Amino acid sequence: MTDSGNVRGRFIYANEVGDSYLDRYSHEQNVLSGMLAFDLTDADTLTVGFSDNKSNSNGSSWGGLPLTDYNGEPIHYSRRGSNIGQDWSYWDVHTQRAFAELTHDFGDGWKGKLNVTAVEQNQQANMYYLMAYDEDTPWMADPSHSHSSEKQLLGEAQVSGPFSLGGRQHDLTLGVDYGRSRHHDRGWYNSEDEMMPADLEETLGGHVPKPSLTYTNDSNEFADFTDRQKSVYAGTRFNFTDRLHWIVGARMLSVDSDGSDYGSARDVRIHGKVTPYTGVVYDLNDQYSLYASYTKIFNPQYVIDAQGKVLDPLEGHSYETGIKGSLLDDQLSVSAALFKTEQENVAEATGDMLGSQYIYEGEDFKSRGVELEASGQLAPGLQLQGGYTYVHIEDPDGHEARQYVPTHSVRSSLTYQLPGLPQAKVGTRVSWQSAIQLDDDSRIRQNAYALVDLMASYDIDKHWSTSLNLNNVTNRKYLMSLYSGGSGFYGASRNVTAAVSYNF
Repeated sequence: MTDSGNVRGRFIYANEVGDSYLDRYSHEQNVLSGMLAFDLTDADTLTVGFSDNKSNSNGSSWGGLPLTDYNGEPIHYSRRGSNIGQDWSYWDVHTQRAFAELTHDFGDGWKGKLNVTAVEQNQQANMYYLMAYDEDTPWMADPSHSHSSEKQLLGEAQVSGPFSLGGRQHDLTLGVDYGRSRHHDRGWYNSEDEMMPADLEETLGGHVPKPSLTYTNDSNEFADFTDRQKSVYAGTRFNFTDRLHWIVGARMLSVDSDGSDYGSARDVRIHGKVTPYTGVVYDLNDQYSLYASYTKIFNPQYVIDAQGKVLDPLEGHSYETGIKGSLLDDQLSVSAALFKTEQENVAEATGDMLGSQYIYEGEDFKSRGVELEASGQLAPGLQLQGGYTYVHIEDPDGHEARQYVPTHSVRSSLTYQLPGLPQAKVGTRVSWQSAIQLDDDSRIRQNAYALVDLMASYDIDKHWSTSLNLNNVTNRKYLMSLYSGGSGFYGASRNVTAAVSYNF
């Protein structure tokens, strides 16, 4: 923005609007953002920015399609676009973010930065939730209206640079950060009981009339709380030799919360919790490196248990070892890793409710697995990106757990630039995953499936290009996830997208 280039700016506007394959669902998003960078001196740069994001969805719902009836019998839907959202249900989210960052070059490789970010988010929604109930009332619905606002203030100060020890140069990073979030939420319902009798076919057809949604009270339909997090961290990379490197660091965290969350006290007090991490990297040669790492896990949780108390933090340990390298004259990057994770007190939904909140209980899990990845150029014009993941999760008794996570998954994409027509590119993307099911009900299951996509693109000139994508070529019908337990959505059927782009 100046002849010397010491003032630079960027402005972005984006709008996206469209319907979905899901009945009655549509979405519009508007994004406006700007950023300015000022070189105050040769060593100091100030960057400021602002963004405004509006996300408006119609036909929204809490949860997906119920997958079983009140007897626990699986429900099979003929239409992939089946949706319990109604014409009157919606979810509007407005997020504004502003930030400022000051960086300083101290010289001799040492740099510092100070940044502050403020975020304000406002949400308004009419939601509809459907659940199987009992023989007398097969289906119950929980319609609701809600307003929520959240204001966040985030700050971080960091310095990093090299230092000498034992005749070699090493790297050090020191920092502190702070976060505060103030949340206010109120819900309105059809009645004090919240739930009302419903009909599945009427719901799927979008024929449920809008309830009054005017009932509320301060004891059970109201949230007003503040969360705060403060931490100090340090990390060092020691270079013992040209090939052997040791990374070690730790974070000390303090968390405070106060207020109420839909009838429950949001009372969290954690001070001086230290979580260390360490790792070793050994360069076998210019192509391959071996590594091993350990991290202690600690995450505060804010859901409630059956007594209405906030669940204790999640804690655990994570281990990983592997090899990374390159092939084909550094054209292809490859890696292989073994990992193991032990987690205690993981929040798992019980399916029960206390007032307007879902109840969770802490469970312990162990997981282990393998991950293989490759990306780069196999041959002139032929690009590959892909990987394979194996993960096994079990409970403390050694039984398989969290079976909604696929044990095996493969993802790959290939693109080829035509040698006789370099402006043209063709490709395919293939993904596959093994079968998944619910832990407590093997009848709720998604068999193993593969998805195949095809693509083609053509660069008309240096400004104009066009592309064509054919997704789910085999028209595979599948449930996208069973993470939500007894509900889910089907993935989109075979579809085509075409685009024309102009770059300047």
